[in-house]
Amino acid sequence: MISNADLRARRDAAVARGVSNPTGIYAAKAENAFVWDVEGKRYIDFAGGIGVQNVGHRHPKVIEAVRRQLDGFVHTAFQVLPYELYVELAEKLNALAPGDFPKKTALFTTGAEANEHAIKIARFATGRPGVIAFSGAFHGRTLLTLALTGKVAPYKTGFGPLPGEVYHAPFPSAFHGVSERQSLDAIEALFAHDIGPERVSAIIIEPVQGEGGFRVAPFGFLHELRALCDRHGILLISDEVQAGMGRTGRYFSIEHSGVVPDLVVASKSLAAGFPLSAVIGRAELMDGPGQGGLGGTFSGNPVACAAALAVLEVLEEQDLLRRGLALGELVTGRLQAMARRNDLTSIGEIRGLGAMIAVELVADRETRTPAPELARSVTALARRDGLIVLTAGHAGNVLRVLVPLTAPDEVVEDGLAILERALVEAEAGQPGS
Repeated sequence: MISNADLRARRDAAVARGVSNPTGIYAAKAENAFVWDVEGKRYIDFAGGIGVQNVGHRHPKVIEAVRRQLDGFVHTAFQVLPYELYVELAEKLNALAPGDFPKKTALFTTGAEANEHAIKIARFATGRPGVIAFSGAFHGRTLLTLALTGKVAPYKTGFGPLPGEVYHAPFPSAFHGVSERQSLDAIEALFAHDIGPERVSAIIIEPVQGEGGFRVAPFGFLHELRALCDRHGILLISDEVQAGMGRTGRYFSIEHSGVVPDLVVASKSLAAGFPLSAVIGRAELMDGPGQGGLGGTFSGNPVACAAALAVLEVLEEQDLLRRGLALGELVTGRLQAMARRNDLTSIGEIRGLGAMIAVELVADRETRTPAPELARSVTALARRDGLIVLTAGHAGNVLRVLVPLTAPDEVVEDGLAILERALVEAEAGQPGS
């Protein structure tokens, strides 16, 4: 039987070092919230392929839709020979996206590709070059989306120079000492010192930051941001790549605030593991670029479209938006109980929205000094005991929960029990404990 160690050795010899594999586990099969590795060990999956498996691994309805499409055709390129699946998915996304106005959709392959096209659409519509993003943001690894991403190491290191006319404001986070007013004032400072508002095409924001550590944009701040954009003719882009498709209890996380963006970007759980992304927006904006200005050879692949249509059916039929809210309450409640334990003093903050929940670990609750080594130890101990959980955050000290919405309560409880034991063991093993 082949082992994880065998594959790690082959991977080290054959695969570029820059592609990370923090778990060292090589998957053999998966079902709903479980993954089995090549050695036959079963894991509870709190990672979901980085937020991709909201409807669970290999949901039967998704697999059946894909099989049907495989019997038809796999690829024609929508720009050459279009097909109904693309059109039907666009119709459904237009209906689901926030905003009581005509909308249109363009499909792509990855979240980064969609974010990049969203900026292209915004620049075309406004005739302006500038874009404002936020600290801690993650919008992709292409050069333009790297410029948008608000974290240097490891994403930007050595890849410069990056595209210009991209600026960053601090993301509001009370735990990290940034108020909503400070963030808004920082944008006004950008207008005064770096780029006038009349030269800014768009402000792009994750209503719940993904790689940034599941920091939730305050709803009042999003309303202020919307008003600021309206004052200056700037478009508001909501990056829902990780937070969308039911993860927070809404199709799109910005819906919780009641704020309506001009453009919405979706990917990850949209197609349950098949490469697909979308930009959904005001029809007049989406229709700006001429024919050929948007798209890509594999954009809106028919197999991925079939999977996405099945995902939307599953979200509705299984009432997974409601499930996302209930799951969030379950996870948050258990984490809060852990934080009250006398032998667990490293939990600095529990935060999130719906079932997008994170725990920030600190060396000291008073100083809030990040504890990245502790977080790495927790993930290693959890893997040993059969739980896959990932870190996030600027310092890598945040544990994030992205368990499938379809996971039964007892499976989630089992995973949280493993996480609790790992936290206790890791904290007990820290110097000074």
